[in-house]
Amino acid sequence: MKTVSFYTQGCRLNQAETATLEKSFETLQFKITPFGQPTDIVVINTCTVTENGDADTRRLINKINRVQNESKIALIGCQSQILKEKLLTYQNVHWVVGNQEKMNLSQIIANAKDDTPQLIVSKIKRESFTINGTGIDRHHTRANLKIQDGCDFYCAFCTIPFARGPARSRVFDDILREAKELIAAGHQELVITGINVGTYDYENKTITDVINALLELDQLKRLRISSIEPTTIPKDIIMLMRDHPKLCRYLHIPIQAGSDDILKAMNRHYTIAEFREFIEFAYETVPDICIGTDIIVGFPGETKAHFDQTVAHLMTLPIHYFHVFSYSERQMARSKKLNDQVSSNEIAQRSKILRTLSQKKRQAFYKSFLGKTLPVLFEQEKNGYWQGYTDNFLRICVKKNDHNNFKNKIVMCQLKGIENQYITSISV
Repeated sequence: MKTVSFYTQGCRLNQAETATLEKSFETLQFKITPFGQPTDIVVINTCTVTENGDADTRRLINKINRVQNESKIALIGCQSQILKEKLLTYQNVHWVVGNQEKMNLSQIIANAKDDTPQLIVSKIKRESFTINGTGIDRHHTRANLKIQDGCDFYCAFCTIPFARGPARSRVFDDILREAKELIAAGHQELVITGINVGTYDYENKTITDVINALLELDQLKRLRISSIEPTTIPKDIIMLMRDHPKLCRYLHIPIQAGSDDILKAMNRHYTIAEFREFIEFAYETVPDICIGTDIIVGFPGETKAHFDQTVAHLMTLPIHYFHVFSYSERQMARSKKLNDQVSSNEIAQRSKILRTLSQKKRQAFYKSFLGKTLPVLFEQEKNGYWQGYTDNFLRICVKKNDHNNFKNKIVMCQLKGIENQYITSISV
């Protein structure tokens, strides 16, 4: 029996796909081994959103070759789609498979007749899709449910439309089929994921239809929406979030910049005023909602005045944390042609300011819940504590003892204090 291990870079969509791939390899009688242990094949599901993702892949390949030089490496996904020939030159890389074909990886490897390296990357088709199998996630309590892939927005900084292809939606009934199987396998929370989930469109069904259908599944305890673009969220979803106890009170909506000038240069199709109006509507409509965002620092042409506008908006908007990304030049992205590059030192200084502000806002959000009792879905035990999340994305820890096995359980907890990035709690 051949052995195979997996390493997933990047987004929740990659995590969902890796979980499905693991099952497909098991079906063909491969044995799944933990990453880092000796194995015949290592599969790396790659990310190319930033240059850090590209560099991480190189470092990972070098580490694998140092520690287990006999392993064959398969590189799949977004980097494989963009950097195909280059990746095949790396030591011990035997397969480079793009996004159109990567879900067939187990068959590709099982059918390989010799050690000739294979490059399998083709143009991604615009067509609805189904997924063979079920992505039961052996590593996480929450399961990611892929409903969509690709993007047609072509933001100036982004290479994902080239890596993931055009926007396309999953067959509606296939979404429900996998959701039922994930719930039957014990997952209590499903996370709707994709590249641009708000653009879901299959036979006149929208993301609202997907959410309503999933909320009707009896055994599902929680449904969460992953990152979603600000121009794609119907207000009826916010009303659902207010009224339906299963739909998590949580939104992650990328702002990317707080200046209309920079948003226009980025090819983002909204103004700061429009973004603010929607965020304030969501905050005022859904009690205790947690709202997060993404920001790119140092987009070409971003002056100090532009950055100050971003800081001012983030200080005053009801947003509770930020993911801060340093601008990096991406192959095929239109921003590669722009002048007025921001220095790396300036990007580092601005990023530090935003990360400090994010930490303060998260802490203030956490403090507002101290003394309250909320249900927590616990995911794992680490360093003597059970760790999990409330539906509105508060990170909770409860000290482990001989009587409280909370793995994959929803437990009512009284929130007592803040320690590092967690709220310390006691079960009630």
